[in-house]
Amino acid sequence: MRDYLLTLCVTAAVTYLLTGPVRKFAIATGAMPEIRARDVHREPTPRLGGIAMFFGLCAGLLVADHLQNLNSVFELSNEPRALLSGAALIWIIGVLDDKFEIDALIKLGGQMIAAGVMVMQGLTILWIPVPGVGTVSLTSWQGTLLTVALVVITINAVNFVDGLDGLAAGMVCIAAAAFFLYSYRIWFGYMIEAAAPATLFTAILMGMCLGFLPHNMHPARIFMGDSGSMLIGLVLAAAAISVTGQVDPDALKIFEGSTREATHAALPVFIPLLLPLTIIAIPVADLVLAIVRRTWKGQSPFAADRGHLHHRLLEIGHSHSRAVLIMYFWSALIAFGVVAYSVHSASMWIVLVIVVLSAVGLVLLLLPRFTPRAPHWAEAFVPPRYRRRRVRRAEPAPALSYEGQEPRAEGIPERTPVPAGVNGATAIGPRSRFPDRRKAGTRG
Repeated sequence: MRDYLLTLCVTAAVTYLLTGPVRKFAIATGAMPEIRARDVHREPTPRLGGIAMFFGLCAGLLVADHLQNLNSVFELSNEPRALLSGAALIWIIGVLDDKFEIDALIKLGGQMIAAGVMVMQGLTILWIPVPGVGTVSLTSWQGTLLTVALVVITINAVNFVDGLDGLAAGMVCIAAAAFFLYSYRIWFGYMIEAAAPATLFTAILMGMCLGFLPHNMHPARIFMGDSGSMLIGLVLAAAAISVTGQVDPDALKIFEGSTREATHAALPVFIPLLLPLTIIAIPVADLVLAIVRRTWKGQSPFAADRGHLHHRLLEIGHSHSRAVLIMYFWSALIAFGVVAYSVHSASMWIVLVIVVLSAVGLVLLLLPRFTPRAPHWAEAFVPPRYRRRRVRRAEPAPALSYEGQEPRAEGIPERTPVPAGVNGATAIGPRSRFPDRRKAGTRG
């Protein structure tokens, strides 16, 4: 655990220290796109934050290679090299897209090629555990197709959720933390060395996200761009592929005893089928809803819009920071809930805690719909938005003559005040109560 923490800290430090120079480089090269209709921010913000994250990845792998307890990962497995090769390719594609806005189909082809590069170097799904059936071995073609599909889905899910400051990095960091606990338990608890690469990948991924978040929290000084979102999506997918398709379920020796005991003991093995999807459940749900929504409207599935989940949270009435925290909450609830259930599947307390926290999350989600007002005695202790508004009654102003000097005499018709136009109120003058029929630029 100490070596993993050291790798995480080095990765976070390198990413954090390089993000500042990368921001200056992005401004100098003009990697600051104009604000689009679907964007939430109001000022042009530089991208290319993925450059710092990629070098943080390289630093983490380099440090782990020189640590005594982690060096065996590089000697016994080719997965770290496969990850670095696929990450370098997807990172280059992302940098080009951040600068030149390449076509979506070209990016999709690049994602598939990056996944194929990892498959060629051994990072692929070899078998999958199926409940009620056992371990099912996959052919090379089946493993390749399943691996490529998982990589592409994960990359695009993370890319879709990258719409608010700090949202994608925070959600992936939460997912990586839950995945780290699960893979570390498989590696350390069951003494299975095949789970060590996934544990290393998730530790490095947490360092990449933690190092970038201080620069990306609202208001963000730099965006990770596609070079960062596709990169962390690929690393997350690589960890899921490693722990799902490389760990042999028979090595856990769980298929022993009665059928009921074997079923409860087998849950830690069946969880990898669900854990990669539950960890990114919110991004995947956002991805599916976006495809259905755009196809229903007759648009391309790759067309951008403002219908994502984070956009809807803002429309409900949540602030930028609170919308991000709510997405964090749901990601952590799903990810850590699944991990906790895989450890103590027979305990009903875990299910009850998840249900209670889900109810709390729904209350937080719908809070702007029900704006509570604090009593008068408690207004000094709550934020201003929860205080009762006091409406002051304005005294009626005396009627004025046309010149605005004397009260209106009898017989003179009353004029209806209208908003001032060109000749109305200014920053230093009073607002006119009556329309001025003279045109702008004329003198009376």
